[in-house]
Amino acid sequence: MSNPSSADSDFDFSELHGLFFDEAGEHLDVMESLLLSIDIATADDEQLNAIFRAAHSIKGGAATFGFTDITELTHQMETVFDLVRKGKMPLSTALVDVFLASGDTLKAMLLALKNNSAGVAAADVAVLCARLRAFLEPAGAASTTQATAAASAAMPLLELIFGPLDETFTAAAVDGIVSDLKDFGSLEEILPSAPVASDNPEAPPERRYYITTEVSAGDLTDAIAFMADPERVKVMSVQVSAAVALAAAAQMPLEDKGFGLFVDAASLPVNQPEVAVVKSTEGKVVELKSAAKPAAAQSGGGEGASIRVSVEKVDQLINLVGELVITQAMLAQTASKSDPVLYEALFNGLATLERNTRDLQESAMSIRMMPMSVVFSRFPRVVRDVAAKLGKEVDLNTIGESTELDKGLIERIVDPLTHLVRNSLDHGLEPPDERVAKGKVRKGTVTLRAYHQGGAIVIDVADDGRGLHRDKILAKAKERGMAVSDNMSDAEVWQLIFEAGFSTADKVTDVSGRGVGMDVVRRNITEMGGRVEIQSTADVGKRISIKLPLTLAILDGMSVRVGKEVFILPLTSVSESLQPAAGAVRTISGRGCVIAVCGDYLPVISLAEAFGMHGDVTQHELGILVIIEAEGGKTAILVDELVGQHQVVIKSLETNYRKVPGISGATIMGDGRVAMIVDVAYVVSLANSLIEKAA
Repeated sequence: MSNPSSADSDFDFSELHGLFFDEAGEHLDVMESLLLSIDIATADDEQLNAIFRAAHSIKGGAATFGFTDITELTHQMETVFDLVRKGKMPLSTALVDVFLASGDTLKAMLLALKNNSAGVAAADVAVLCARLRAFLEPAGAASTTQATAAASAAMPLLELIFGPLDETFTAAAVDGIVSDLKDFGSLEEILPSAPVASDNPEAPPERRYYITTEVSAGDLTDAIAFMADPERVKVMSVQVSAAVALAAAAQMPLEDKGFGLFVDAASLPVNQPEVAVVKSTEGKVVELKSAAKPAAAQSGGGEGASIRVSVEKVDQLINLVGELVITQAMLAQTASKSDPVLYEALFNGLATLERNTRDLQESAMSIRMMPMSVVFSRFPRVVRDVAAKLGKEVDLNTIGESTELDKGLIERIVDPLTHLVRNSLDHGLEPPDERVAKGKVRKGTVTLRAYHQGGAIVIDVADDGRGLHRDKILAKAKERGMAVSDNMSDAEVWQLIFEAGFSTADKVTDVSGRGVGMDVVRRNITEMGGRVEIQSTADVGKRISIKLPLTLAILDGMSVRVGKEVFILPLTSVSESLQPAAGAVRTISGRGCVIAVCGDYLPVISLAEAFGMHGDVTQHELGILVIIEAEGGKTAILVDELVGQHQVVIKSLETNYRKVPGISGATIMGDGRVAMIVDVAYVVSLANSLIEKAA
């Protein structure tokens, strides 16, 4: 991949590269969203202009920084789409496919530049450029070009590297040498390159060419030796395809010499920007920006003042606010021992401090909150590609895109959601003919929905396909030797699909069916403090619901006392609490205990027993049972007393001490004591294992 030479300019653009990478990524996201949603038959001018502007903006920035391969590809995209938006060329599915593929390649090229890693092969870029240029040819000329491509495809592709360049061996001299070689052995120039920096940033630049020729690399090296120092020339063979040869036959020079320094009038925004918050998941940057509405919603982009702040600084701010919340709680705890009448001014000041601290905490946390649209925007492309591979017709509906979630959770939820969506497409939705035979419409529907529920966020992945078949799942579980029974509830049966290696697929495909992934989905969601629930009706469809906390920094919890210690139970995992009647808790074989709640028998475990402690309560009817839920199962835990319900600031126990089984974190209470946050999945698993041993 080409990089600018330090000799090209005395100005150091490296500090601006990050801004270019972020903005180019945003342009590519907008372009992909528009291409996936556009109606080919009735595309409006605003959509077409927005796609054109995205390619134009990327090209201008790339040319400014000397990224010639990106400039070349976006130039071809811009040239083709300029004809489309002017009505001189029809929009087609084939053109949309090439643009989507070009967008994927541009993302890979930008990522390589950003990470200083190996980029996309020049031959791959040439293939895409050739595919784009093919749309520019008259229908009658297509066969001639294809014949030329086929004839050239038999020739080897050679890469010529001239360098290092200096005052005696200049880029102009190299261009002259290549020009003189044009009549030697039917040499065809494919992809000329600007000076390319070598792997060593302190080394002088090089110049590269990709050519096709009938002669061998050795003969070509001997010919060049008459015109240049052989020590400064390398000739290497590269794999070539007909599409690459087509690039040689249709090579077009760049026409735009503005290099992004002069803005075309067509690319100027037509609407005034609104104040918005833009937070990028790419890289470690949070951007507060005055920006226009997305191009998908309007014809103009917008640029305004922005402050780019690293995520580390935002996390530091949130940690300091958390410490302030703890300090405020400690002051309130201390003041509660004083006479409020005698110290009225103190109590008024503390009330104001509490209110301001809470507002500050919410404002600081909102910086890390991102809309679910950041996640949902990835799936139109996933659905389009997978549905095409499977030969299915699918509509994707997204609901609740403005629902916000913590950035840390946003990044970690993408993979589980992707797996669930692909599973719905592969196993859930039937082929069109099968759907029609069942009386359904040919086109299936996958729905992604995000919404708030209490202090948590719920993300649904639903489809109107086959649903889960209870008998098939139970038969597969028995075949694998799993402990199951026909009396299990539907919810318990559905949870079996999350067991490692479990799959009911009749055949393995490259989309899914190996039984690898669903167990990882549940484990990843559990590690985020969430849980997964499934509702399904055979031949009607299924819905998988993921319930997550809004943030990893603050927890809505229920504090309970066991002996002298206070523990925090995540409120999202608490179903109810009760004081059992005498004899309600029964013992199984002297090992495990159960209690009947709403017709179900739930295992009972003492929290003191789980952590090897001594509690004040040993008889169940004298204590409190808290019903918790995790991994599809419920458990009743015995505690001495319910203390209260409040928000707590989560501190990592593993970072500050070490990992403790059954404990997911810690917090500091208002009286200064440390309270442990219970890992409910661990407790539920422990209770179930005791029951299994008793059985």
